[in-house]
Amino acid sequence: MAQGRETAREELGDSEGQTEDQLQEAFDLIVSEGAQRLHRTWREVLTTGLAGGLEIGIGVVLLLAVYAETGSHLLAGLAFGVGFVALLLARSELFTEGFLVPVTAVVAGRASAPQLGKLWVGTLAGNLVGGWLLMWVVVHALPDLRATAVESATTFVNAPLDLQSASLAFLAGIAITVMTRMQHGTTSDPAKIVAAFGGALVLAGLQLFHSILDSLVIFAALQAGAPFGYGDWLAWFWYTTLLNMAGGLLVVTLLRLVRSKDMIEQERAEAASS
Repeated sequence: MAQGRETAREELGDSEGQTEDQLQEAFDLIVSEGAQRLHRTWREVLTTGLAGGLEIGIGVVLLLAVYAETGSHLLAGLAFGVGFVALLLARSELFTEGFLVPVTAVVAGRASAPQLGKLWVGTLAGNLVGGWLLMWVVVHALPDLRATAVESATTFVNAPLDLQSASLAFLAGIAITVMTRMQHGTTSDPAKIVAAFGGALVLAGLQLFHSILDSLVIFAALQAGAPFGYGDWLAWFWYTTLLNMAGGLLVVTLLRLVRSKDMIEQERAEAASS
């Protein structure tokens, strides 16, 4: 009987209990990557965030260009996927991709809450500065996109803080964190790229409220002479950022932490003993 149970256990995999091997591998990868990202210096955090802002800006340029030519938000959203692919392949940092992986590393005892705060603040600042700089170049290099930028940005800055706006921002946080989870659930680069385009299609194609992506559109509009100011951007940005975080942390990240409870406890025990 014992031999029969052992044989069945081998068929199920090598992980203890009922934990699937693939989930264990994904968890180990997330904790390892999260710990590495959280132990960066301020210089590394800021420069990686700056690069992320520049790279996601490439996707914004394509989004504006395709929308100007087609008038289709879905096609423009698909084109924006190039920005996510650039982030993926260049290993840069986007603020809203910093919910699942770093938080899991902190909960697993591999990094601290202050390190998480440093990553979030530094990455957010770097993304915004890098994105602003690239949008300045885009507006002057491609003046035909100015009207499209103003039109697109008006959708966000004129949106009232109501249930619909809150839901759009909350859903954006869920969508991009699901994209992150998908990319960390596979070792296949083509599969990760498909996930990147899928996330872009949902976020940009459906015009969800994304704190970084849409801020870059607003920055382009502001530099193109939009009839609103940075105060209007900030009035939209603060609640969008918080609700992006809420969607990513309270839905996707929390569910994954609950699902990985046993692995987290084991990881914390190993971290405490090392």
